[in-house]
Amino acid sequence: MDERTIGLMSYIGPIGLVVAILMDKIKSDFTRFHIRQNIGISLTAIVIYTLSMFIGNISGLLGFMILLTGILPLLMWIIGIMGAVNGEKKLSPILGEKFQEWFKTV
Repeated sequence: MDERTIGLMSYIGPIGLVVAILMDKIKSDFTRFHIRQNIGISLTAIVIYTLSMFIGNISGLLGFMILLTGILPLLMWIIGIMGAVNGEKKLSPILGEKFQEWFKTV
């Protein structure tokens, strides 16, 4: 499988991410870039949705505001997929550089 396919696969849910990690036998910089981006995007989404549920129980309006910021992981995911399809390394907005730094061992 080529790098673009494996990079794209990393964005298709948790199973796709695991399969992409296992299929990246040559340790391609391109596929590792997209794997790190998706790990960061997934963790960001989990944190945002957890906060919105927890805070939503305390204050409905504040929880709704945090839920609206949940659009950010969706935008990051779309940008990542577009980059993988086009064979580009596009950083996710706001946290993309941090994802590369935090998950550099992947």
